[in-house]
Amino acid sequence: MSTPDQPGETVFKAGTREWIGLAVLVLPCMLVSMDMSVLFMALPFLSSDLEPSSSELLWIMDAYGFLLAGLLITMGTVGDRIGRRRLLLMGAVGFGSASILAAYATSPAALIAARALLGVAGATLAPSTLSLIRNMFHDPGQRSAAIGIWTAGFAGGGVLGPILGGVLLEHFWWGSVFLVNVPVMLLLLALGPVLLPEFRDPRPGRFDVPGAVLSLVAVVGVVYGIKKIAENGFSWTYVSVSVVGAAVGAAFLHRQRVIEHPMLDVTLFRSRVFSVSLGTNWLMMLGLVGFGLFSSQFLQLVLGMGPLESALWSLPAFLVMPVGVALGTVLAPRIGKPNVIVLGLTISGVGYLILSRIQADASVWHLLVPNAVTAFGIGAVFALVTDLILAAAPPERAGSASALSETAAEFGGALGIAVLGSIGTAIYRGHLQDNAPRALSPEQVHAAQDTLGGAVETAAVVPPETGRQLLDAAFEAFAREMRVIAFVAAGLMALTAVLVGTLLRGTRGNEAVRAEPAPEPSAVSSPAG
Repeated sequence: MSTPDQPGETVFKAGTREWIGLAVLVLPCMLVSMDMSVLFMALPFLSSDLEPSSSELLWIMDAYGFLLAGLLITMGTVGDRIGRRRLLLMGAVGFGSASILAAYATSPAALIAARALLGVAGATLAPSTLSLIRNMFHDPGQRSAAIGIWTAGFAGGGVLGPILGGVLLEHFWWGSVFLVNVPVMLLLLALGPVLLPEFRDPRPGRFDVPGAVLSLVAVVGVVYGIKKIAENGFSWTYVSVSVVGAAVGAAFLHRQRVIEHPMLDVTLFRSRVFSVSLGTNWLMMLGLVGFGLFSSQFLQLVLGMGPLESALWSLPAFLVMPVGVALGTVLAPRIGKPNVIVLGLTISGVGYLILSRIQADASVWHLLVPNAVTAFGIGAVFALVTDLILAAAPPERAGSASALSETAAEFGGALGIAVLGSIGTAIYRGHLQDNAPRALSPEQVHAAQDTLGGAVETAAVVPPETGRQLLDAAFEAFAREMRVIAFVAAGLMALTAVLVGTLLRGTRGNEAVRAEPAPEPSAVSSPAG
């Protein structure tokens, strides 16, 4: 038993079963994250085998992410109602089955359908794992540590995806990148009923089917429009899709305020800690994903690395992140969570500022070291803001709160690619327009301006001297856009730090933490097994 933040209350500390259960929960969340990146390694192989059209190829890539993002809120609420362990195990069956279907798909349509099913199942896994942690770890210190481990696992999945994909594809066919999910899901199905407790809302009320449809349309509409603008440039069609999605989202929020049994408890936003933490999550992902897009291109196109080699060079930054998570968790009880968050944001901002000085002839270390500094700072922040988001919600709403956290991260990543990507593209094209070799035809200049990859391809088919001049101009243009984007990301970290420091001034974040005694066995909550 331990003393919580609020006097007069006691909480029970988690034991060995809960910590082993945490290890079981980290595995599926790693796979959910990994499946968003592992496909990039397999694309050339499955394209050669299935011969999808350009439109089909886009849907093979996007079906998973769209449905995952669009169903997070719905599935978080479903877990609150039917039981989080039950939903997690159902999701494990769905994820494993869809992985087999994807691995043995014989047509683009079959693979698109399998990827869509993976997205649906993935949406059940992420909020279920996080909300179960909320119910397994009642001690604030233990819960912070557990969420830190979960955060490191989720981040690690995105990093390990390309590495594992590269290793598998060197020895097996492209379907192997999906089959790796199956043994992990079987392990979850075997150990989950033994190690994980069940928890559900004691008074869930009627499920809001119209609200579920509205949330799906809203999230998919906004994310689809943003991603297409990032991929294809500005278009009123894509803007309209995002605007319609935002309008549907407003209708969804209005409905949640007025119906008797809402999917989403909008009163959570009245908590300053909850709202500021959610905004921090969103802004941090905006900068992280937005700049990460340029880092991978620099390694592969400027430094000439292959996909697997570039993925391996990203490992050091990933290994530094758990150190930041651990340090943030240790410091939080001593100086307060808001102060640790401000410190972590400041450190990550310093990393971005160092990156804002990168040059076209930089070595891999000029990218690796500041990226590690940024990852260290972000690691200290991510776990704490996730903990604050969950702690602000009552236990019966932990599923919807964790889904909101995940959705905010999805929106942040999509906006980072679209907004920062658009800024970077404008800088790249403007510089290359002024510095492209005069020997190039207008068509070649246009191809080189389109992307850095287009410039590299164009340089390979023109005379060597012209190609060298084009690459010099393109690499300098790309380094210039990286410097600007890194500076913008540093500004985002500074802005977020100021908001946290101002809005949560004088608090330790503890007023958001409601320590509750371990739940009594009942129809609402049941122990593992």
